[in-house]
Amino acid sequence: MNLAILASHNGSALDSIYTAINNQELDLKLKIIVSNNTNANVLQKAKNYNIKYSVINANLFKNPDQEILQTLQQEEIECIFLAGYMKKLSPIITHNFKVINSHPALLPKFGGKGMYGRFVHEAVIQNKEKISGVTIHEVNENYDEGKIILQQSLTLNKDETVQSLEERIKKLEKIVIVKGLKRCLSSQST
Repeated sequence: MNLAILASHNGSALDSIYTAINNQELDLKLKIIVSNNTNANVLQKAKNYNIKYSVINANLFKNPDQEILQTLQQEEIECIFLAGYMKKLSPIITHNFKVINSHPALLPKFGGKGMYGRFVHEAVIQNKEKISGVTIHEVNENYDEGKIILQQSLTLNKDETVQSLEERIKKLEKIVIVKGLKRCLSSQST
């Protein structure tokens, strides 16, 4: 299956996915990385891994959504993974591709507009939650409302801080992303 990764900054999921593909844990071909940010660190990673990449945003293209669609179609993409992609996807993308996202909390809690990264962990701690985790889910037109593919939780420590929770969730996410993609692939083949 041909995969594209959309990322706005570091694209930290790229490392886990790339390693899993190379170790033949994931039967995917990573064809392209698309970013809306010309200064995204993920672009340097793409160069280092020798993966094709493209920068598509409103400064460069009159209709970025249409340009993303055409780019993905040219690469014969079947699945998209969002690795910290900070733009809301157009229905022309969500209706034409299987789009998967990783969210740093147990949806439906702590999801929606503005709930990403550190903001999620701050909300979890302020809410005095006992557990948090990672959700791998399909993406539709609404933030964090797509069908849940996989969730994995962890228990918060008594002295948990936003920073410590963020670090623990990022470690967990590396594992859960690969598990979630495996689950997607196995459901595609049945």
